[in-house]
Amino acid sequence: MQQEVLDNWFTYHPPTGDEQLAAYAKIRSAARDFAMAINENAPDSADKTAAIRKVRDAMMTANASIACGGK
Repeated sequence: MQQEVLDNWFTYHPPTGDEQLAAYAKIRSAARDFAMAINENAPDSADKTAAIRKVRDAMMTANASIACGGK
């Protein structure tokens, strides 16, 4: 892996404008809705917890893709 990729991944990237903030909000809202659907419909279990954690991980990774400019 190239050093510039690691530098980009491990650097704080503050939001750069309204478009980026809107994208974060849209992803966060959709992830919350999906997590709520899982919470309301799946029985309490380790699998339910794992599923919700994976939704959170997907949200965080999607937001990272925005912050890092797709790199």
